[in-house]
Amino acid sequence: MFTGIVEEIGTIVGIKKGEKSSRLTIKAKKVLENTKLGDSICTNGVCLTVANASFNYFEADVMSETLIKSNLEILKIGSKVNLERALRLEDRLGGHIVSGHIDGIGQILSMARDDNAVWLSIKVQEDILKYIVYKGSVSIDGISLTVAYVDDNLFKVSIIPHTGENTILLNKNIGETVNLECDVIGKYVEKLLGLAPKNQKSKEDIISIDFLKENGFYI
Repeated sequence: MFTGIVEEIGTIVGIKKGEKSSRLTIKAKKVLENTKLGDSICTNGVCLTVANASFNYFEADVMSETLIKSNLEILKIGSKVNLERALRLEDRLGGHIVSGHIDGIGQILSMARDDNAVWLSIKVQEDILKYIVYKGSVSIDGISLTVAYVDDNLFKVSIIPHTGENTILLNKNIGETVNLECDVIGKYVEKLLGLAPKNQKSKEDIISIDFLKENGFYI
């Protein structure tokens, strides 16, 4: 579990590709403090397990499913990545609850400076966009951000100077992709209410008199 508060920017120094997987070697410093084998490090929003580590780097295996769902596959030697260690119980939850299990990728459409901040517009597929809520939280490449605008095709966030200086987000170019993880609460609510797409039910079928009675509502 993570908070979306990036601790350090790491550098990809090694990539060993398998048939459908890969092993990344990432140069880092701060996130290696008190880190041991088996610990989790959020890398551009993806939860990776430390498989090997030294004083200035760690290695992590990336399975096929992760490569398909994220943009880790396009990383190359020299690429920068956002890094965060797993949350400790005594830590402040400065961002929001981030699992490191991303929902998919989005595409940067534009960047526009607004005084000391930068507006970032991100295009995303409908199956992810439905979880993006105005003034809600979203993880972008592992960064906890607040949604400042959303419509049927895209959403926007405003990047403050501290975030811009301490993450890789503003170093990306228009058209590049970002890893997205929506707020987990919405997904749980959808599942519990039986609103998941696979059920293919209309709202009229789900929200009925019987449904309300079964769930403790009296009319």
